Amino acid sequence: MADRYDVMIVGGGHGGAQAAVALRQRGFAGSIAILGDEHELPYDRPPLSKEYLLGDKPFERMLLRPAAFWEERNVAILLGRRVTAVDPAARTVSTGSETFEYGQLIWATGGSPRRLSCAGHDLAGVHAVRTRADIDRMLGELPNVSRVVVIGGGYIGLEAAAALTKLGKQVTLLEALPRVLARVAGPALSTFYEAEHRAKGVDLRTGVAVDCIEGDGKVSGVQLADGEVIPCDMAIVGIGIVPAVEPLIAAGADGVNGVRVDAQCRTSLPHVFAIGDCAAHDSRFAEGSEIRLESVQNANDMATTAARAILGEDVPYAATPWFWSNQYDLKLQTVGLSTGHDSEVVRGDPANRSFSVVYLKAGRVVALDCVNMVKDYVQGRALVEAGAAPGPAKLADTGVPLKEML
Repeated sequence: MADRYDVMIVGGGHGGAQAAVALRQRGFAGSIAILGDEHELPYDRPPLSKEYLLGDKPFERMLLRPAAFWEERNVAILLGRRVTAVDPAARTVSTGSETFEYGQLIWATGGSPRRLSCAGHDLAGVHAVRTRADIDRMLGELPNVSRVVVIGGGYIGLEAAAALTKLGKQVTLLEALPRVLARVAGPALSTFYEAEHRAKGVDLRTGVAVDCIEGDGKVSGVQLADGEVIPCDMAIVGIGIVPAVEPLIAAGADGVNGVRVDAQCRTSLPHVFAIGDCAAHDSRFAEGSEIRLESVQNANDMATTAARAILGEDVPYAATPWFWSNQYDLKLQTVGLSTGHDSEVVRGDPANRSFSVVYLKAGRVVALDCVNMVKDYVQGRALVEAGAAPGPAKLADTGVPLKEML
């Protein structure tokens, strides 16, 4: 007979862990299980491309909760299992060798790293940055690595390039678009980070396409579309993720780029919720358009929303998006979504390595990118939430605190 849990949480990342925590904190007394495909207890993932890769933070300090926490709260942790099928009529999930029954299902699987499709993408020495195992494989090779090619100029690629440069490696970073961070930030921030990485010795190239990965069993170089070959001992691919929702879609869930959820994180399948990186949802911060956010904040807040819905509290998800990235001695903090902005205001001098970029749409503040500017980040949240329109000249005046612009 299959084991049954009142709430089965599939996915052992931030969202899955927070869903279990939120249920217990709010008095849920039924049985809970977290089923994850890794062999680790739920852990903090952002440090993987930074402190953990650098050796500055041991894995034990990255655990979201110690083993005793889950035991004391009677949360079953089922590790090393991947769900391959969901039967919403029978309310079961299957791993192929095991079947579990559920009362309510929370899908919190995140995504898998998007892979290159070119020749050589599967050579030894070609890595992704998503799990502890990914970084451990890289760390095992790094003593014999002097040259690294990073493919992808988003946050993961830039953070990996910064960490590897700190470790003394010769790093080349390749971005297919005309500038780094092109999908998530405006030109001012891109220009700043490109200059910072080049000043640290990174050979950063934009507008370049990868033709193939070269090597005889192990990577030895990356060939560009123009025929140039960049020699390397390791390649890191950071070109986004593919939402891990295949079993839900196969079971009939609505969705294309991820699985679609309503304001309470319910999917179109009965008794099935989805949260975090894999959940596509409407957002007032994107003018009502459907988005899929890849952030710890989104995973945690959606987890709490789903937990409340299971407990009968239909409170819609309306959290303000925020993100962060640490590169070298630069702390970037973002609030809001700059997608679709029509102008940007630089507040402060980037040459001082402490400034903010305020993004406007039809004159209203929709997002801020704050580099070593914690005060702007904290005060700017209210401007984003209110859709304030102080005017570009006022926003650019660092003598006027943002909190006075509401």
